[in-house]
Amino acid sequence: MKGQIRIGVGGWNFPPWRGVFYPEKLPQKRELEFASRRLTSIEINGTYYSAFKPAHFAKWRDETPDGFVFSLKASRFCTNRRQLAGAGESIARFVGQGIVELRDRLGPINWQFAGTKKFDPEDFESFLKLLPREIGQWPLRHALELRHESFKCQQMYDLARRYGCAIVFADSSDYPEIENRTADFAYARLMRSEEKIATGYSSASLDDWAARARGWAKRGDVFIYFIAGAKLRAPAAACALIDRVA
Repeated sequence: MKGQIRIGVGGWNFPPWRGVFYPEKLPQKRELEFASRRLTSIEINGTYYSAFKPAHFAKWRDETPDGFVFSLKASRFCTNRRQLAGAGESIARFVGQGIVELRDRLGPINWQFAGTKKFDPEDFESFLKLLPREIGQWPLRHALELRHESFKCQQMYDLARRYGCAIVFADSSDYPEIENRTADFAYARLMRSEEKIATGYSSASLDDWAARARGWAKRGDVFIYFIAGAKLRAPAAACALIDRVA
């Protein structure tokens, strides 16, 4: 199996990118159109905080080119709860808000858990059982962003593998680094970009990430996002990595 490597950033509306990534006089309403022709994916972060209408997803689909893919951050109401087993209604509301309108632009869903959330095997499996496998004719892929050290265990890896969920690889000094392939795709969030470096990451680091991405792609699709860190540099970092894996 050999997968596609898609690289991007989180969101596309960030005023400091104007004049740095976006041309000075580009209308704000055309920023997604511009970004989606230089990046190969974008993680939509707004869906973590609020719901959107089907028309929003349809509009984002129509503004992006063939082959472009969005990842979505799932609603915080699904994951920020004491008992995950009770998330069924929130999950159904998130999936049913209209994401199906993305159609072939629909990539993985990132289920991000708080850094204080500890691994409870029984409760976590109850949550994984709630995740839908498809919406309409479109299959759904799920990535789990686990931010507590207790998740670094074989029992968690086995659960993720059983339900076909990827574990997000976090390049971060704040969260555990878990590189364990549990699904047919890989999902990484890179959070160490530095503003003093024009491309966020050094040339050597980007070379290393390109090599790692190509290695992951031997087993399926790869999604890499430059998130947090020096956000100003995220688009340049993504473009530089795209050039390396092209």
